[in-house]
Amino acid sequence: MYSEDASPGTRRLLVDLDRTVADQADRHALELESLLAILRSPRLDDRSARSSAIDTAASALVRLRTEADEQRSSILEPVVGAFARLRNDLRPLERFGSLEIQFVEPPATGRALPSEVAHAARAIVRNTILGLVDGGEVNRVRVQWDCDGLNLLVSIRDDGRGNLTVHDESLRPIAERVSSLDGVLSVDATPGWGSSVDVRLPLDPRSDTKPLASGVLLTVREHDVLRLVTAGERNQAIAAQLGISANTVKFHVSNLLRKVGASTRAELTALALAR
Repeated sequence: MYSEDASPGTRRLLVDLDRTVADQADRHALELESLLAILRSPRLDDRSARSSAIDTAASALVRLRTEADEQRSSILEPVVGAFARLRNDLRPLERFGSLEIQFVEPPATGRALPSEVAHAARAIVRNTILGLVDGGEVNRVRVQWDCDGLNLLVSIRDDGRGNLTVHDESLRPIAERVSSLDGVLSVDATPGWGSSVDVRLPLDPRSDTKPLASGVLLTVREHDVLRLVTAGERNQAIAAQLGISANTVKFHVSNLLRKVGASTRAELTALALAR
Protein backbone atom coordinates (compact mmCIF):
# COMPACT_ATOMS: atom_id res chain seq x y z
CA MET A 1 0.00 0.00 0.00
CA TYR A 2 1.56 3.32 -1.08
CA SER A 3 1.06 6.78 0.37
CA GLU A 4 -1.67 8.82 -1.27
CA ASP A 5 0.75 11.77 -1.24
CA ALA A 6 3.12 10.02 -3.64
CA SER A 7 3.07 11.32 -7.18
CA PRO A 8 1.74 9.07 -9.97
CA GLY A 9 5.27 8.72 -11.33
CA THR A 10 6.63 7.66 -7.93
CA ARG A 11 3.79 5.18 -7.41
CA ARG A 12 4.46 3.71 -10.86
CA LEU A 13 8.15 3.30 -10.03
CA LEU A 14 7.28 1.56 -6.76
CA VAL A 15 4.87 -0.77 -8.52
CA ASP A 16 7.54 -1.63 -11.11
CA LEU A 17 10.07 -2.23 -8.32
CA ASP A 18 7.65 -4.55 -6.49
CA ARG A 19 7.07 -6.48 -9.70
CA THR A 20 10.80 -6.82 -10.32
CA VAL A 21 11.42 -8.02 -6.75
CA ALA A 22 8.56 -10.55 -7.06
CA ASP A 23 9.94 -11.85 -10.36
CA GLN A 24 13.40 -12.23 -8.83
CA ALA A 25 11.98 -14.07 -5.82
CA ASP A 26 10.22 -16.51 -8.16
CA ARG A 27 13.43 -17.11 -10.14
CA HIS A 28 15.50 -17.60 -6.99
CA ALA A 29 12.93 -20.04 -5.61
CA LEU A 30 13.05 -22.00 -8.87
CA GLU A 31 16.86 -22.09 -8.78
CA LEU A 32 16.86 -23.34 -5.18
CA GLU A 33 14.30 -26.00 -6.07
CA SER A 34 16.51 -27.05 -8.98
CA LEU A 35 19.48 -27.39 -6.63
CA LEU A 36 17.47 -29.53 -4.23
CA ALA A 37 16.20 -31.69 -7.10
CA ILE A 38 19.78 -32.26 -8.30
CA LEU A 39 21.06 -33.14 -4.83
CA ARG A 40 18.13 -35.49 -4.16
CA SER A 41 18.12 -37.18 -7.55
CA PRO A 42 18.54 -40.98 -7.32
CA ARG A 43 19.84 -40.98 -10.91
CA LEU A 44 23.04 -39.08 -10.06
CA ASP A 45 25.99 -40.29 -8.02
CA ASP A 46 27.56 -37.93 -5.47
CA ARG A 47 30.22 -36.62 -7.85
CA SER A 48 27.78 -35.91 -10.68
CA ALA A 49 25.26 -34.30 -8.31
CA ARG A 50 27.92 -32.06 -6.80
CA SER A 51 29.20 -30.99 -10.22
CA SER A 52 25.68 -30.22 -11.51
CA ALA A 53 24.80 -28.34 -8.33
CA ILE A 54 27.96 -26.20 -8.58
CA ASP A 55 27.22 -25.33 -12.21
CA THR A 56 23.62 -24.39 -11.39
CA ALA A 57 24.63 -22.27 -8.38
CA ALA A 58 27.41 -20.50 -10.32
CA SER A 59 25.03 -19.61 -13.16
CA ALA A 60 22.47 -18.31 -10.65
CA LEU A 61 25.08 -16.14 -8.89
CA VAL A 62 26.29 -14.62 -12.17
CA ARG A 63 22.70 -13.81 -13.16
CA LEU A 64 21.97 -12.33 -9.71
CA ARG A 65 25.03 -10.05 -9.80
CA THR A 66 24.29 -8.91 -13.34
CA GLU A 67 20.69 -8.10 -12.43
CA ALA A 68 21.83 -6.18 -9.33
CA ASP A 69 24.13 -4.00 -11.45
CA GLU A 70 21.36 -3.35 -13.98
CA GLN A 71 18.82 -2.45 -11.29
CA ARG A 72 21.25 -0.06 -9.62
CA SER A 73 21.32 2.04 -12.79
CA SER A 74 17.61 1.69 -13.65
CA ILE A 75 15.89 2.59 -10.35
CA LEU A 76 15.16 6.30 -9.99
CA GLU A 77 15.14 8.51 -6.89
CA PRO A 78 13.28 11.86 -6.75
CA VAL A 79 15.98 14.53 -6.48
CA VAL A 80 14.38 16.08 -3.39
CA GLY A 81 14.25 12.69 -1.67
CA ALA A 82 17.88 11.96 -2.56
CA PHE A 83 18.91 15.33 -1.11
CA ALA A 84 16.91 14.66 2.07
CA ARG A 85 18.85 11.43 2.54
CA LEU A 86 22.07 13.41 2.17
CA ARG A 87 20.97 15.80 4.93
CA ASN A 88 20.31 12.83 7.21
CA ASP A 89 23.72 11.39 6.39
CA LEU A 90 25.45 14.65 7.35
CA ARG A 91 23.43 15.34 10.47
CA PRO A 92 25.97 13.69 12.83
CA LEU A 93 28.68 16.08 11.62
CA GLU A 94 26.57 19.01 12.78
CA ARG A 95 25.27 17.40 15.94
CA PHE A 96 28.55 16.12 17.33
CA GLY A 97 31.00 18.62 15.89
CA SER A 98 31.44 22.36 15.49
CA LEU A 99 30.71 22.32 11.75
CA GLU A 100 27.77 24.34 10.41
CA ILE A 101 26.29 23.01 7.18
CA GLN A 102 24.01 25.14 5.04
CA PHE A 103 21.83 23.20 2.59
CA VAL A 104 20.43 24.72 -0.60
CA GLU A 105 17.56 22.47 -1.74
CA PRO A 106 17.29 21.36 -5.36
CA PRO A 107 14.08 22.34 -7.21
CA ALA A 108 11.19 20.02 -6.40
CA THR A 109 10.48 19.77 -10.13
CA GLY A 110 14.01 18.56 -10.86
CA ARG A 111 14.43 15.40 -12.85
CA ALA A 112 14.57 12.12 -10.89
CA LEU A 113 18.07 10.71 -10.44
CA PRO A 114 19.25 7.24 -11.46
CA SER A 115 20.04 5.33 -8.27
CA GLU A 116 23.73 5.07 -9.18
CA VAL A 117 24.00 8.85 -9.63
CA ALA A 118 22.10 9.61 -6.39
CA HIS A 119 24.26 7.18 -4.41
CA ALA A 120 27.48 8.54 -5.91
CA ALA A 121 26.47 12.18 -5.36
CA ARG A 122 25.82 11.58 -1.66
CA ALA A 123 29.15 9.77 -1.29
CA ILE A 124 30.97 12.55 -3.14
CA VAL A 125 29.51 15.24 -0.85
CA ARG A 126 30.22 13.25 2.32
CA ASN A 127 33.81 12.48 1.36
CA THR A 128 34.49 16.03 0.16
CA ILE A 129 33.22 17.54 3.41
CA LEU A 130 35.24 15.09 5.50
CA GLY A 131 38.32 15.99 3.46
CA LEU A 132 37.70 19.72 3.92
CA VAL A 133 37.22 19.32 7.65
CA ASP A 134 40.36 17.18 7.99
CA GLY A 135 42.24 19.99 6.24
CA GLY A 136 41.53 22.21 9.26
CA GLU A 137 40.07 25.66 9.90
CA VAL A 138 36.69 24.91 8.31
CA ASN A 139 33.68 26.05 10.34
CA ARG A 140 30.99 26.40 7.70
CA VAL A 141 30.14 24.44 4.55
CA ARG A 142 27.47 25.21 1.96
CA VAL A 143 26.01 22.30 -0.02
CA GLN A 144 23.85 22.90 -3.08
CA TRP A 145 22.26 20.54 -5.60
CA ASP A 146 20.60 21.60 -8.83
CA CYS A 147 19.44 19.98 -12.07
CA ASP A 148 19.70 21.39 -15.57
CA GLY A 149 17.65 18.61 -17.12
CA LEU A 150 20.68 16.65 -18.29
CA ASN A 151 23.01 16.76 -15.28
CA LEU A 152 23.02 16.81 -11.50
CA LEU A 153 25.01 19.86 -10.42
CA VAL A 154 26.68 19.59 -7.02
CA SER A 155 28.42 22.50 -5.30
CA ILE A 156 30.30 22.34 -1.99
CA ARG A 157 31.87 25.52 -0.59
CA ASP A 158 33.76 26.02 2.68
CA ASP A 159 35.15 28.99 4.64
CA GLY A 160 38.62 27.49 5.13
CA ARG A 161 42.07 28.64 4.09
CA GLY A 162 41.27 28.55 0.38
CA ASN A 163 44.29 26.50 -0.66
CA LEU A 164 42.53 23.48 -2.19
CA THR A 165 43.42 22.42 -5.76
CA VAL A 166 41.98 19.82 -8.11
CA HIS A 167 45.23 17.84 -7.65
CA ASP A 168 44.86 17.67 -3.86
CA GLU A 169 45.36 14.09 -2.64
CA SER A 170 42.14 14.21 -0.60
CA LEU A 171 40.19 14.72 -3.82
CA ARG A 172 41.77 11.83 -5.75
CA PRO A 173 39.16 9.15 -4.86
CA ILE A 174 36.40 11.70 -5.45
CA ALA A 175 37.80 12.61 -8.88
CA GLU A 176 37.97 8.90 -9.78
CA ARG A 177 34.35 8.39 -8.69
CA VAL A 178 33.24 11.37 -10.78
CA SER A 179 35.24 10.12 -13.76
CA SER A 180 33.66 6.65 -13.51
CA LEU A 181 30.26 8.31 -14.07
CA ASP A 182 31.54 10.39 -17.00
CA GLY A 183 31.25 13.52 -14.87
CA VAL A 184 33.37 16.64 -14.44
CA LEU A 185 35.00 17.94 -11.24
CA SER A 186 36.39 21.45 -10.81
CA VAL A 187 37.90 23.35 -7.89
CA ASP A 188 38.02 27.09 -7.29
CA ALA A 189 39.85 28.52 -4.27
CA THR A 190 40.63 32.00 -2.99
CA PRO A 191 43.31 32.22 -0.26
CA GLY A 192 41.73 33.39 2.97
CA TRP A 193 38.18 33.07 1.62
CA GLY A 194 37.63 29.35 1.16
CA SER A 195 37.36 26.68 -1.53
CA SER A 196 34.57 25.54 -3.82
CA VAL A 197 34.25 22.04 -5.28
CA ASP A 198 31.82 21.72 -8.20
CA VAL A 199 30.71 18.45 -9.77
CA ARG A 200 28.59 17.75 -12.84
CA LEU A 201 27.13 14.24 -13.13
CA PRO A 202 25.26 13.24 -16.32
CA LEU A 203 21.81 11.71 -15.73
CA ASP A 204 21.63 9.82 -19.02
CA PRO A 205 23.65 6.63 -19.53
CA ARG A 206 26.35 6.39 -22.11
CA SER A 207 25.93 4.12 -25.12
CA ASP A 208 25.52 0.45 -24.26
CA THR A 209 28.71 -0.73 -25.90
CA LYS A 210 32.19 0.57 -26.55
CA PRO A 211 34.78 -0.94 -28.88
CA LEU A 212 38.07 -2.25 -27.50
CA ALA A 213 39.44 -3.59 -30.75
CA SER A 214 38.13 -4.82 -34.06
CA GLY A 215 35.13 -7.06 -33.41
CA VAL A 216 35.33 -6.67 -29.59
CA LEU A 217 32.55 -4.70 -27.89
CA LEU A 218 32.39 -3.86 -24.19
CA THR A 219 29.44 -2.92 -22.04
CA VAL A 220 29.60 0.39 -20.15
CA ARG A 221 30.38 -1.45 -16.91
CA GLU A 222 33.12 -3.50 -18.56
CA HIS A 223 34.61 -0.29 -19.96
CA ASP A 224 34.65 1.23 -16.43
CA VAL A 225 36.29 -1.89 -14.98
CA LEU A 226 38.85 -1.98 -17.79
CA ARG A 227 39.78 1.67 -17.21
CA LEU A 228 40.51 0.98 -13.54
CA VAL A 229 42.33 -2.29 -14.24
CA THR A 230 44.52 -0.39 -16.70
CA ALA A 231 45.21 2.17 -13.96
CA GLY A 232 46.57 -0.64 -11.78
CA GLU A 233 43.66 -0.85 -9.33
CA ARG A 234 42.88 -4.17 -7.62
CA ASN A 235 39.42 -5.71 -7.39
CA GLN A 236 38.54 -4.32 -3.96
CA ALA A 237 39.47 -0.77 -4.99
CA ILE A 238 37.53 -1.10 -8.25
CA ALA A 239 34.49 -2.39 -6.36
CA ALA A 240 34.60 0.56 -3.94
CA GLN A 241 34.87 3.14 -6.72
CA LEU A 242 32.10 1.66 -8.87
CA GLY A 243 29.77 0.76 -6.01
CA ILE A 244 29.64 -2.96 -6.85
CA SER A 245 30.90 -6.10 -5.11
CA ALA A 246 34.41 -7.49 -5.52
CA ASN A 247 32.88 -10.70 -6.87
CA THR A 248 31.09 -8.71 -9.57
CA VAL A 249 34.39 -7.05 -10.49
CA LYS A 250 35.99 -10.50 -10.76
CA PHE A 251 33.15 -11.57 -13.05
CA HIS A 252 33.66 -8.53 -15.31
CA VAL A 253 37.45 -9.03 -15.40
CA SER A 254 36.94 -12.67 -16.42
CA ASN A 255 34.63 -11.54 -19.22
CA LEU A 256 37.19 -8.98 -20.38
CA LEU A 257 39.97 -11.57 -20.47
CA ARG A 258 37.75 -13.93 -22.46
CA LYS A 259 36.59 -11.25 -24.92
CA VAL A 260 40.07 -10.04 -25.82
CA GLY A 261 41.78 -13.43 -25.59
CA ALA A 262 44.09 -12.37 -22.75
CA SER A 263 45.29 -14.75 -20.03
CA THR A 264 46.46 -12.21 -17.41
CA ARG A 265 45.57 -8.72 -16.19
CA ALA A 266 48.95 -7.50 -17.44
CA GLU A 267 48.19 -8.76 -20.93
CA LEU A 268 44.72 -7.20 -20.77
CA THR A 269 46.26 -3.86 -19.74
CA ALA A 270 48.77 -4.01 -22.56
CA LEU A 271 46.04 -4.67 -25.13
CA ALA A 272 43.91 -1.82 -23.73
CA LEU A 273 46.80 0.64 -23.80
CA ALA A 274 47.69 -0.43 -27.33
CA ARG A 275 44.19 0.54 -28.40
